[in-house]
Amino acid sequence: MSEAPSAASESLPEPASPSVVQALYGAAVRPLSGPPEPVDPCPACGAETAAPRFAVEGLTSPVCICTECGLARFVPMLDVETVAAFYPADYYGSPGAKFGDGFEWLVRWVGARHASFLSWGMPEGARVLDVGCGRGVVLGALADRGFEVHGMEQSPAAATGADPRAEVRIAPDLASAGYPDAYFDQVLIWHVLEHLTDPRGTLEEIRRVLRPGGRLVVAVPNFESEQARWAGAEWFHLDLPRHLYQFPLKALRGLLEDTGFEPIHDHHFSLRQNPFGWIQSAQNRLASLPRNGLYTLLQRRSPGVPSPFRATTRWQLRLLGALLAPWALWRSMRSAFRRSGATVHVVALRTLDRA
Repeated sequence: MSEAPSAASESLPEPASPSVVQALYGAAVRPLSGPPEPVDPCPACGAETAAPRFAVEGLTSPVCICTECGLARFVPMLDVETVAAFYPADYYGSPGAKFGDGFEWLVRWVGARHASFLSWGMPEGARVLDVGCGRGVVLGALADRGFEVHGMEQSPAAATGADPRAEVRIAPDLASAGYPDAYFDQVLIWHVLEHLTDPRGTLEEIRRVLRPGGRLVVAVPNFESEQARWAGAEWFHLDLPRHLYQFPLKALRGLLEDTGFEPIHDHHFSLRQNPFGWIQSAQNRLASLPRNGLYTLLQRRSPGVPSPFRATTRWQLRLLGALLAPWALWRSMRSAFRRSGATVHVVALRTLDRA
């Protein structure tokens, strides 16, 4: 594992108490309406008008939606210091595991299953980079399949527990990680693009480090999905304020094409994200339950930190979650069939350099 550059380490926020983490998951979101207003150019399509859509508790910047491509973002965009405060140390779990034992096992099992999809068509020994690799759930499974695995993370805390076979570099952004041109056969950016202040710049850098014809797999919540439309401001996958951008598939594909990629497939089913999104979004619509309460309850807590919420609330969250599970799986499968999954991942090829 690579040594973290000192500048990146110095820019990290001080650890926050678990109560701060819980407050971030529960930040109130309310819908907004109003006419389109002039804004900075949209990073996906360049349009310069957007309409207000959501207000987030504690922030003055609203989330606005582009009138052309439907990309939603904070306007004005949040500064680096504000964004850093959304990621206290306990956000990443302790140590190297974000959830309790049972749910953590499920996450890693799905990660191994996911590796089978990512391995398709790739020769043994191919060099793979995971941008925003976190604790490396997928990297370990890919290493088991004979790939040379690399990861990039902004935070050492986020990468705690990563598979030792992975070369992980800690840097404030991908360009600062220092990878050579055309170095990788495949790049993954899995539910990370929506967290970044500069998604266009990140995709341009991915194109530089990916060999011509190499494969990019990018996954984001689908802002135009059935689940997003049904849940509105209570949608679990909004994950405000950490998600700085909300991508509809049209905007994501347009951004990929504009940065030198050819989208070839998009997939609308994720066992890891989509059913739980239905469950938590449905609970969020009940005023008697805390926002994102079940997700908060499933988080692994540091030793000595008590379980959140009263016993009655914890019982309600778990029981309702279990009762909603069959419905959530059915809604996820139906949405995937209709190509309107709550999350979407796009497979794209790096286009050849222009003469």
